Amino acid sequence: MTTARPALDPELRELLTGMPLMSRLDPELLAQLRQYPSTPVESLLAHRQVDRREITVPAKDGAPIRLSVFSPAHTDRTSSPAPCVYWMHGGGMIMGDRFSQIDIPLEWLDEFGAVVVSVEYRLAPEATGSTLVDDCHQGLLWIADHAAELGIDPARIVVAGASAGGGLAAGLTLLARDLGTPAIAGQVLICPMLDHRNTSTSSRQYSDVPGVWTGEMNAFGWRAVLGDLSDDEVPAYVSPALADDLSGLPATYVDTGSAEVFRDEDTDYATRIWAAGGQAELHVWAGGFHGFDALYPQARISTTARRTRTDWLARLLSTNPDAPGDL
Repeated sequence: MTTARPALDPELRELLTGMPLMSRLDPELLAQLRQYPSTPVESLLAHRQVDRREITVPAKDGAPIRLSVFSPAHTDRTSSPAPCVYWMHGGGMIMGDRFSQIDIPLEWLDEFGAVVVSVEYRLAPEATGSTLVDDCHQGLLWIADHAAELGIDPARIVVAGASAGGGLAAGLTLLARDLGTPAIAGQVLICPMLDHRNTSTSSRQYSDVPGVWTGEMNAFGWRAVLGDLSDDEVPAYVSPALADDLSGLPATYVDTGSAEVFRDEDTDYATRIWAAGGQAELHVWAGGFHGFDALYPQARISTTARRTRTDWLARLLSTNPDAPGDL
C-alpha cells in the first residue's frame, strides 16, 4: 500500500471531522445504506418554479425504467427550445436513486433554463453487466424521440453524472457514438467511476484508509456490477477506461479531486481524449476527496468547482452547433 497521499483541503478536512467514515463494504452494510433515502426532491423544488413529470419507459428486457423530468415553469419553448441535461446519479452503481445529487443539474435548470431528466437505472448486484448503461440508453432514446414535446433542442442534449453516474455517462456516450444515435452535445463527468481494474496509484493511495469511497469499496462495487464476467468479457460501455478508441466524442468536462481514488483514471481518460484529437477540459481540485462538492457544496473549494463546471457548460450551450469545428 502507498502510504503517502495528497493532503485534504483544510476546510474539507474540518468538515469531515465527526463524520463516520469506513473503508470497506459488504452485502449487509450495503443493505443498511440502501435504507437511507436521498434528500427529498420536494425540498429542492420548493423555491423553484418547476414543472415535474414522472415517466416510465421500457428497458430492453421490458422492465420499467423511471425518469423524472424537471422543466422551468411558465416558459414558452415553441420559439426557443431549451437545452437538456440528462442526469445519472452516483452511488457506486450499487445504491442511490434518480434524486441523488439532483441539486447539481437543478442548478443548470436555474442557470440556463435547461430541462433536466434523471434516470432510475437498475442497480447492481441485482442488475449486472451492461444492464445499467443500457437502461440509461433507453432513457436517452426517449428524450430524443420526445424532444419536441419536452421543448428541448435536440442539438443541445448533454449527458452528465457524478461518480458511478459519471462512469455511466461516459459509457453511454461511447454507446451512442458507436450506434450513431442519439446525438450528444457534451458530457460532464464528475469524479467518474471509469475503470474496473482498480490498479492505479490513486487506487492504492486510498486503500485501507477510512474515506467516502475507498479502493476496497470500489472493488466491491465493481464486483457487484461485473457478476460472472471475466476480465476479457467486460465491455468498454461498462468500464469506459477499456475503450480502445476515444475519437469522435463530444466536448467533455472531467473533474476530480487530488485526494481521491478516481484521480488517476479520470486524468488518464481526459489525456486519451486529447490524444485522439478530441476536446476535453480537466480539473483536478487540490485537496478534494471523492464527491466533495456534492457532500459539502458550500465549502470554498466546492463553490469554485461547481461554478467552473457551470461556466464550461455555459460556453458549450452557447456554441453554434452548426459552426465548423464546434462540439
